[in-house]
Amino acid sequence: MQRLLRKVIATALAAGLVAVAAPAPAQAQASQGHGDRYKRVAYFVQWGVYGRDYHVKDMDTSGAAAKLTHINYAFGFVNAEGSCYSPDPWADWQRPVPAEQSVDGVADVEGQALNGNLNQLKKLKAKHPGLKALISLGGWTGSKYFSDAVLTPQGRAQLASSCIDLWLKGNLPGTAPGTGAGVFDGIDLDWEWPGSSGEVGNIIRPEDKRNFTLFVTEIRRQMNQFDRRTELTAFLPAAAAKIDAGFEVRDVFKQLTFATIQGYDLHGSWETVTGHNANLFNDRRDPHPVKYSVDQTVRDYLTRGAPAKKLVVGVPAYGQGWTGVTGGKSGLYGTATGPAPATYAAGSEDYKILVKKPGKRYRDLLTGTVWLYDGNEFWSYDDPATLLQKAAYIRLKGLGGSMMWSIDQDDTRASLTSALYSVLR
Repeated sequence: MQRLLRKVIATALAAGLVAVAAPAPAQAQASQGHGDRYKRVAYFVQWGVYGRDYHVKDMDTSGAAAKLTHINYAFGFVNAEGSCYSPDPWADWQRPVPAEQSVDGVADVEGQALNGNLNQLKKLKAKHPGLKALISLGGWTGSKYFSDAVLTPQGRAQLASSCIDLWLKGNLPGTAPGTGAGVFDGIDLDWEWPGSSGEVGNIIRPEDKRNFTLFVTEIRRQMNQFDRRTELTAFLPAAAAKIDAGFEVRDVFKQLTFATIQGYDLHGSWETVTGHNANLFNDRRDPHPVKYSVDQTVRDYLTRGAPAKKLVVGVPAYGQGWTGVTGGKSGLYGTATGPAPATYAAGSEDYKILVKKPGKRYRDLLTGTVWLYDGNEFWSYDDPATLLQKAAYIRLKGLGGSMMWSIDQDDTRASLTSALYSVLR
């Protein structure tokens, strides 16, 4: 069955590779919201307004906002006292946004109640009725204290209450009560990871697995008391070992609206042998001790009791890169001397930059991959064609949709977002 599925997707793509690789026309827009068959989620990073110079307005001008159902706003953190807080109030609700960066072209004025990204999200949602915004809690650098916070029933209740109060009720520090109300339609839990390692210094316990389920149940209960229409989602890992260490899959999914699953960072520049960042299917030639793929992760969740329609597949808008690469087939599975130089962090580069990078491209339709190799640097990334394969896979498997990390890494034409949208609507 897996071999047949792989061939069907590869053959369909090969038959029209040139035509389908182009972005969908801007005028071809579906309705957003509850009527959409598939979720089309993208993360927006709060720090993008600084060095990246990427603003909420850019999701509108690129055409991406019209092709999304959900925006996950990254990130809210959990502190040592077991409460939710913003790591950057200036970006979130304090920064006066000038007219040229504003969704409606109107600048923030002195003394207005809500500024920053949150006010722009409200404006974006008003322009695109049905588009939802969720606050994402945790992330790689904000998950240190989750384990402590959910250790007891009292802690779980306090954390849930503080998150709802801050992000859903909109009681933002330094503002009038309810100033931020109406910005967020739900909460996305990005604890990386319950019961297994994430960022150095994170607190980890064997009890995390059970406590995550109990916390999800508690926050869902409190969210229902606040507003039953609010959505609760979670970002879940790719590796089977991390799934089993931290998640009671069947019980957790009963509480979630849907979950986004990691479909990237399957290999990366922390390794000395090159590999695919986000391959759709396993490669028999892969020399790595564990063979990761999007399909393998999906099957791991399904066999553990996750409903297919609640599985939303994560896709990258960036690539993983190595330098000093020799051997392998066109650089694939070759040995490297380290991470490749990049714009913001060595070894990781935006799609919008990679697509213009010189070098020869190679494509494997059977694994759903594309990579760039110039004889020294090797970059594994997704382009519109590979995302069309993944979108076809999502449809054929009856899954819930797609999620992109992160929208600022797509190009100004929203080419990656458009490729997913052309199939998942």
